[in-house]
Amino acid sequence: MVSDEELDEALRGLGGRGLSLHGVHIHRPGGSPVVRSWSIDVRRDLYSVSKTITSLAVGLAEAEGRLGLDDLLLDHLPALVRTAAAGTEAITIRHLLTMTSGITWRWSDPDADHPGDPAAEALAAPLSAEPGASFAYRGASTYLLSRVLHACTGEDLRDYLRPRLFAPLGIGNPQWSRCPLGFSLGAVGLQLRTEELARVGRVLLDGGAHEGRRLLPAGYLAEMSADMVATGEHRATGASAPHPDNERYGLQVWGCSRAGAWRMDGIHGQLCILLPEQGVCVTVTASHPGPTSDVLDSVWEVLLPALT
Repeated sequence: MVSDEELDEALRGLGGRGLSLHGVHIHRPGGSPVVRSWSIDVRRDLYSVSKTITSLAVGLAEAEGRLGLDDLLLDHLPALVRTAAAGTEAITIRHLLTMTSGITWRWSDPDADHPGDPAAEALAAPLSAEPGASFAYRGASTYLLSRVLHACTGEDLRDYLRPRLFAPLGIGNPQWSRCPLGFSLGAVGLQLRTEELARVGRVLLDGGAHEGRRLLPAGYLAEMSADMVATGEHRATGASAPHPDNERYGLQVWGCSRAGAWRMDGIHGQLCILLPEQGVCVTVTASHPGPTSDVLDSVWEVLLPALT
């Protein structure tokens, strides 16, 4: 096993790359976690890492028999049928999870202060493709999952997850930004500390178990990282060319091209990278102004050799 001193040296190298890192947390088998901070570990917006946490809520709801991944979306949101565009009647929960719903509608306001009902507008917009035919990365698909969770559980996404995931992990009173109608955004807006996100990553690495208790369904976790769709010419935010680690997408997680890894991924360098073969989880938070792939590439170049 690599020594703490060797890992610390690698972390110093990572911190010297000008990536505006806030913190790095490394879980590895047979040793205590290695943590390095460049700022106080306060709660920060995890951006699209929130999508993965929304997916975990879907997996829990499926395990409780509240929904099925092949359920039709509009069966859960019948009030929106009348104004929905042609083709939306074929959208399933699975299509939303894999970003293959055909929805390409975007929020009109970056702060989500959207008039009216964003779900109704997203479904009223013409689809770019038949559901299941192609990949289109849109936060609207994840927001619709948040709405489905509320419809089938009677609880907001955050409140549904509090006793099932957050509280057992010692994550007290996490905040999640909401739309003007009061629903958690789902796609973005969850605020956690680096160390708190690392706890979630550890549970995923351990197949859904935590201290002898099952928190998440193992079957769903296996599916979310195994059944991935091809993304085509997807580019990371701010990148000039397609990135090899953005070519596959699962149930709101990204497949990596290296080391059999998969990850949660948010803009500005929010990452939780799972390496099941090595039993390693690397969690990073940052405020990097460039593409998150800059941070991801640096993790591969600097940390991966020390971890594997």
